[in-house]
Amino acid sequence: MSELSVNHLLGIKYLQKEDVELIFKTADHFKEVINRPIKKVPSLQDITIANLFFENSTRTRLSFELAEKRLSADVVNFSAASSSVKKGETLIDTVNNILSMKVDMVVMRHPNPGAGIFLSRHVNSSIINAGDGAHEHPTQALLDSYSIRERLGEVAGKKVVIVGDILHSRVALSNIFALKLQGAEVKVCGPKTLLPKHIESLGVTVETDLTKALQWCDVANMLRVQNERMDISYFPSTREYAQQFQLNKKKLEQLDREIVIMHPGPINRGVELTSDVADAENAIILDQVQNGVAVRMAVIYLLASGISR
Repeated sequence: MSELSVNHLLGIKYLQKEDVELIFKTADHFKEVINRPIKKVPSLQDITIANLFFENSTRTRLSFELAEKRLSADVVNFSAASSSVKKGETLIDTVNNILSMKVDMVVMRHPNPGAGIFLSRHVNSSIINAGDGAHEHPTQALLDSYSIRERLGEVAGKKVVIVGDILHSRVALSNIFALKLQGAEVKVCGPKTLLPKHIESLGVTVETDLTKALQWCDVANMLRVQNERMDISYFPSTREYAQQFQLNKKKLEQLDREIVIMHPGPINRGVELTSDVADAENAIILDQVQNGVAVRMAVIYLLASGISR
């Protein structure tokens, strides 16, 4: 397989296993590129990409922008906070105005689930979903799987536990789809109030005891509590949450083997992770950040290959 089976990256659930393998193979090449003294390649010199962020983002926006510039694409950055959206302009009008400037690809983060899918049906451009509400965040799941593959050799057969606020997390949903697609076993762990009701229907198992989950897993992917998405209280206090679901040195020392620790960021140090664990040798959090650029370069490059010149 030399090209993706899709024209957009709207969610992991639309990808085939071969798509993921192709993205990783391409990312291997770009990882080697970004570790050279000259980190740019002229691959997308004639492509213009618009980054549309209707929601705050630091890591994802910077990672996409860097990936685009490493590929020599022309980049237009758009922030909803300082745009005509504030004046009541619709999403389609906003995007069509940008596309009329001859933009080939749109990277979009939006607070509404399904915004990317909606857009892909109404505009003539390749869309990359950089996070839509609590729905999906496909490039994060791809870079997480890529990082597991890099550290453990492969994803198939590995036991991965996703810990924390599963209910509000687009990272958790995309990771479940990506890990299952590649043949990993997945468990979710968190307070019952932060686990979706029918989560088992996605082929994962539920564990509410963090110690048991850690004894089972090869990889622990720690998520932060998404307070900004909560309109009610889902647990008594941050202190009580940390007592039960924080990953700390003491819990790790009780295990009979070393596990890989991940976090999509931003980290709430002292809540889901203690600082000594976040900075430990077996934490691959900074590897995830570096891999994010290579994986996003791969996704952009492969989707751009399908754009008719």
